[in-house]
Amino acid sequence: MGQKRKKHTEEFKARVAIEALKGVRSLSELSSAYGVHPIVIGQWKRRLVERAREVFSRSNGKGEESAAALYEEIGRLKVELDWLKKKL
Repeated sequence: MGQKRKKHTEEFKARVAIEALKGVRSLSELSSAYGVHPIVIGQWKRRLVERAREVFSRSNGKGEESAAALYEEIGRLKVELDWLKKKL
């Protein structure tokens, strides 16, 4: 039987990817130090570089979606409130 698949935390992946990005040690050195295959470390590093722009963006798209949902809920609650006022 083979080894069980390891599940690494986001913090661990970020730490290893940042070290790989610094370039102080090679991928093979990081691989032996952390017990992760060099290809996986390279993938984490690439993902970190690709998504670095998202860190500095003002809205990640979540703010606009949540604002729209809040406005929709406010409108629905206003309609309910007006209906209740008429009934009382």
